Amino acid sequence: MLPFFKVVVVDFEFQSSPGGVPRPVCVVFKELNSGEIKRVWLEDSNLSSMVPPYPLDQSTLYVAYYSSAEWSCHLALNWPFPAYVIDLYAEYRCLTNGLPGIKNGLLNACEYFEVPTIQSQEKDDMRLRILKGAPYSAEEKEKILDYCESDVKETSELFKRMSPYIDFPRALFRGEYMKVIAEIEHNGVPIDCKTLDRLKRNWVEIQRRLILETDPQYRVYEGTTFKAARFEKYLGSNGIPWPRTEAGNLDLKDQTFKDMSKTYPQLQALRDLRFILSKFKLSNLAVGQDWRNRVLLSPLGTKTGRNSPSNSKFIFGPAVWLRSLIQPEPGKALISIDYSQQEFEVAAVLSGDKAMQVAYESGDPYLSFAKQAGAAPPDATKQTHRAIRDCFKLCALGVQYGMAKDSLSLQLGKPTPYAGELIHHHKRVYRKYWDWSEHVLNSALVLGKITTCYGWQYIPVGRSQKEARTIKNFPCQATGAEILRVACILLSEDGIKIAAPVHDALLVECDDTDVEDTVRRAQELMEEASEIVLGRGHRINTEAYVIRHPDRYSDERGVETWQRVMKILEEIENQSCDTETQV
Repeated sequence: MLPFFKVVVVDFEFQSSPGGVPRPVCVVFKELNSGEIKRVWLEDSNLSSMVPPYPLDQSTLYVAYYSSAEWSCHLALNWPFPAYVIDLYAEYRCLTNGLPGIKNGLLNACEYFEVPTIQSQEKDDMRLRILKGAPYSAEEKEKILDYCESDVKETSELFKRMSPYIDFPRALFRGEYMKVIAEIEHNGVPIDCKTLDRLKRNWVEIQRRLILETDPQYRVYEGTTFKAARFEKYLGSNGIPWPRTEAGNLDLKDQTFKDMSKTYPQLQALRDLRFILSKFKLSNLAVGQDWRNRVLLSPLGTKTGRNSPSNSKFIFGPAVWLRSLIQPEPGKALISIDYSQQEFEVAAVLSGDKAMQVAYESGDPYLSFAKQAGAAPPDATKQTHRAIRDCFKLCALGVQYGMAKDSLSLQLGKPTPYAGELIHHHKRVYRKYWDWSEHVLNSALVLGKITTCYGWQYIPVGRSQKEARTIKNFPCQATGAEILRVACILLSEDGIKIAAPVHDALLVECDDTDVEDTVRRAQELMEEASEIVLGRGHRINTEAYVIRHPDRYSDERGVETWQRVMKILEEIENQSCDTETQV
């Protein structure tokens, strides 16, 4: 019933190394209408002269599972992309998003739709053999091709069984995004390799000295061990309220430190230190031989449809100070382009709340909220009423995540009644938003699902407060994810090189001589993407930050820690040079 002359299911096997591009080993494909299967061994072929063994025209639909891997192989082989793609991973995620116990591999999807498969142990054995690399015996080549063919057959049957449940127009949109994801993963983020090598060589000593240099202002470490009792004493001495677990203990999760550091910036250095000492291993950062950070971006990996790359492998993981390793190559520039107050405008448009829309159009929705609530005079500015604005900003963002007054109180560092009064202002000023939010919750519970305009859905399970917060938060966050997907596609079609997506922002790379033109085009397309998703007249503004070689990327939250680490590194290296000179 699909308007395509051919439907081709394709699967590659390939080798990969941390931070590198894939090295294709073989490809197997099946044309569903004829049933014809072809197997092509690639590993020892003359790849530079090889052309795709299947047509890539407008009359053919391509089907794959987690197809960004296939299109990454196309890029490695210098093959063009197919015109139309259905990615069964994306559609399986969409169909099952929110259901408990769901895993997202091909075998998991096949099990869900009762598709027979070969044993998982056999697949694991073949994957390990492929990763070991060449040379392959004739028998091993046959086994690898058999294994690849089994994936194609399973994907073909899975497509037949999933087809009645797939929203094909929107599925093609998600398939287009998977092609762009392959491009972004292929591009990677340029890294200052010399500084990274220096950090790796001296990492153990840097950690030791960081404790000696950082802990005196907190006094929470005993040797290299973090002591909760000492931290509790520090919090009490500094009047910092801290979330606790149900058992009454301090909540010491990294996410809690992250949230509290926004309210109490003096805690950022301690958070960075804890992360460096407990979880972070510098060797985990995935950097290829060309000194580019490449990771699986795990598209559509969260409930709201955002990407979920590995925090330890991705340069934009939790250690914000480490982002200063990002440095454009000579003759190149990087541009970070971020949407301005995106969540506020999305909420205003989806809810139809005119007061929220007026606040956004003022250019500073948080200060405008304070004025609308009567907490700031009409002539107030960000400079004259910064403290008031910051409180109203935290409230505006927090309530969209379902934040209650107790949590908001912690974020603000203010008494609970003060936080409750802020939420009351929000409910009074933006009454239509709150009515809409309740309608979203009730509709999702009655219908058993909630969807975006492009069909990304979430299936709620149960009626807990946590589930209610997830449902209320879903429309704005998931719509923001749709906007970024459209933006990525538009920029890719325009030939703009995306190095990385970062939540609601994009990191773009270009020649140093093309910066002004690239900034203009990229901002225009990103703002156009917001209007495509939200409707005519609803454009979200963007802000651009340019980094030219030899400057490096900088996140203000990590500047202090980066400078401290660099100072320690120089001291270590200078002492080492002095020792060698004396010898």
